[in-house]
Amino acid sequence: MSGIDTLPPLREVISDHGLTARKSLGQNFLLDLNLTAKIARSAGDLTECDVLEIGPGPGGLTRGLLAEGARHVLAIEKDARCLAALAEIAAAYPGRLEVIEGDALAIDPLTHLTPPIKIAANLPYNVGTELLVRWLTPPTWPPFWETLTLMFQREVAERIVAQPGSKAYGRLAILAQWRTEAKIALSLPPQAFTPPPKVSSAVVHLAALKEPRYPADPKTLERVVAKAFNQRRKMLRAALKGLAPDLEDRLIASGIQPTDRAETVSLEQFCALARNVKAG
Repeated sequence: MSGIDTLPPLREVISDHGLTARKSLGQNFLLDLNLTAKIARSAGDLTECDVLEIGPGPGGLTRGLLAEGARHVLAIEKDARCLAALAEIAAAYPGRLEVIEGDALAIDPLTHLTPPIKIAANLPYNVGTELLVRWLTPPTWPPFWETLTLMFQREVAERIVAQPGSKAYGRLAILAQWRTEAKIALSLPPQAFTPPPKVSSAVVHLAALKEPRYPADPKTLERVVAKAFNQRRKMLRAALKGLAPDLEDRLIASGIQPTDRAETVSLEQFCALARNVKAG
């Protein structure tokens, strides 16, 4: 019996179901149920929420979310080997866990969820950033989710919360901080996982703002930021060449010097530049 429910410890579950982590699926299992419960708590009050979980694996975080009172958990799992272990959790929490086998990049979860919705996941390393960018760039804002509580490699987590002037500052920081309040909630050493990854991990909590921090057209902002950071070592007058015929004037009008580099430009300045570029 584990400390958070009447189900067996995760090591026993993994052994019973032959669940060795697969590198091809970006799997690193978190076995300490005290830690998974701590991650679930960092998502806030779950009692009135549906929760979307991607890549539950043997169900450590799933059990944490349910034990913390999540109204309904929708778990999307690509690895069919994990389904039997997840079925045991569903039986222990009747009517509160739904498991879908498939690729999270290809499944629309909204038909299975009722707002308010939170997303919590120990994301597979190979799709984590792509999923985050999708959640941050929906066609309309605010998004279907209220908060994201996501585990990443520490390096990716630092890129999400990075400030101008740091090496980690880039496109991911702009996308995240424009529309959310982002913070690192928890850090985890490699030894917390089976098998231990080569890098440390961190849990990032992102709360959706009702409106973006500064006005800007999303597609224009994405285009400007992607172009600026694609050649981050170049001055912006060179990195953004071709963006507008009178580029230097638009940079100056946005409070940016043409000789500045992307990593020194604030979110507010990028939004001003996106408005000036959009203005034609």
